[in-house]
Amino acid sequence: MQKRQLGKNGPNLTVIGFGAWAIGGPWQWGWGQVDDSESVKAIHAALDNGINWIDTAAVYGFGHSEKVVAKAVKGIRDKVFIATKCGLVNDGKGNAINNNSPDSIRNEVEESLKRLETDIIDLYQIHWPDPNVPVEDSWAAMVQLQKEGKVRFIGVSNFDIPLLDKCMSISQVQSLQPPFSMLNRNVENEILPYCLKNEIGVVAYSPMQAGLLSGKFDMNRVAADDWRRKSPFFREPNLSQSLQLVEKLRPIAARSNKSVGNLAVAWVLKNPALTSAIVGARTEGQVIENINTGDYFLSENEMEEINKYLEEFQLLS
Repeated sequence: MQKRQLGKNGPNLTVIGFGAWAIGGPWQWGWGQVDDSESVKAIHAALDNGINWIDTAAVYGFGHSEKVVAKAVKGIRDKVFIATKCGLVNDGKGNAINNNSPDSIRNEVEESLKRLETDIIDLYQIHWPDPNVPVEDSWAAMVQLQKEGKVRFIGVSNFDIPLLDKCMSISQVQSLQPPFSMLNRNVENEILPYCLKNEIGVVAYSPMQAGLLSGKFDMNRVAADDWRRKSPFFREPNLSQSLQLVEKLRPIAARSNKSVGNLAVAWVLKNPALTSAIVGARTEGQVIENINTGDYFLSENEMEEINKYLEEFQLLS
């Protein structure tokens, strides 16, 4: 699988990263029940088929995802690049709340190191902005953790350009993790070019829009406590319009013997600012299908065809 460098003087990551959000199990923003043994098998399938990095977060299942990742990489930790995040904490009632204070960040990194059973985190990211804490204070805390050797690289997630500017004035931001898909293109015109210009690596999450662009999505199979039931992307008329788009894309993918999900991820990776796309999975089968994106390169003619459909979709939205 092809690799790309993550930001300025960064590591080489595979263009597909294993997303460990869904394996966190039930919580406020969970995906329903999971089988930990299946999750471990899924991670092993990813690593065995060339993926070299995993993205998780302390808040996924309030620590559960990190524990499952630790179990999966036991004995091979040095061969896997692990990214995790801080800044969303349990309020004691099962609700995730922002806390990017330096003290909280320091406490979180120690807890993540324990759960991941590792001496160092490869990429540590601030999960969401915290309006109650100056970003300069939060980023300074991240820089200090890097100096102490607790983390190798530091990045952010869901930040806009003004926040990135403030961080960059203190120390290089290694990476940004934004949502980016055919259905969510908010970062495309300004944020992605900014990252490219400033050598900030981009690892996009939800490139298949949480499964909506997988080509296999069925709302009837979504668990009652799945966070997607709260998302406007999965409500009408958005749901039906998106599924109509999927059907238009299906023949394009089929010509290359790929799935619509593969096409959706390949479209995201076509952007020059992208280092990698984070693709979640809960089973070996899902991983094997995701791997097929690793050698999928969309031609300019295919991009024109796809973008024509996307323009039509925008008129419907």
